[in-house]
Order: sequence, then C-alpha cells, then structure tokens
Amino acid sequence: HAVEVRGRQLAAVPDAAETGGRYSISEWWLEPRTSGVGTHSHDDDHIFYVLAGTLSLLINGEPAEAPRGSCVLIPSGDEHAFDNRGPMPCGFITVHAPAGSEQKMPDIVACFVNDPPHDVGGP
Repeated sequence: HAVEVRGRQLAAVPDAAETGGRYSISEWWLEPRTSGVGTHSHDDDHIFYVLAGTLSLLINGEPAEAPRGSCVLIPSGDEHAFDNRGPMPCGFITVHAPAGSEQKMPDIVACFVNDPPHDVGGP
C-alpha cells in the first residue's frame, strides 16, 4: 500500500481489513519545506506520532509544532492540516480509530498529483 508522489510518501499498514475495522495506521514522509494535506477533518480520532523532523500542524485554526517524539491527538471532527516547514525530512505515523481513512488514499494521491508540493517556508 505504499505510494510516493512528488516528495511525499505514504503507506497504509495495517488497514481496516487487517484490524477488523478497529484502527488503521499509515506512515508518511514529507521532504523539507513541503506542503502536506490541506485543512480537512475526519469522522475518526486521529493520532500523529512524529518519527523524524518537526511536523507543522494547524488544528482548529491554531498552529502547533510537533518535533520528533511528539504525539498529537486530533479528536473526531476537528479540522487540521499539516506541512513540513523544517529543513529536514519529516516522518510520522498516523493512527485512525476506527479504521476507514486509508480508503481515502486514492483521493490523497490524486490531490498530490494535481497539487505539486510547494515551498511552505520555515525557520
């Protein structure tokens, strides 16, 4: 289930079928100063765990920086967006509970193809 599109990589493992719909996990990597996914919300709880770099988040209109080792909970329905505004690649894991968000991967890939990454600046 891995996809790489224009400096953005994502993989869904395990997905809903493998967890009985209880949760899904995806791994993301964004190149330095690369846009991620614009403002959106989910019908599921969403957890980010940052593996490398610093993830720049916008949660309900409030900016936040999540450095390596951070864990961020975004409850169901909360609007959020993310980018890598830093000078290093940023990797993170997302957990969705219940599962189902991984079914949107084709739409995310299409968005990435149609919206090339742009320099989001940074410190």
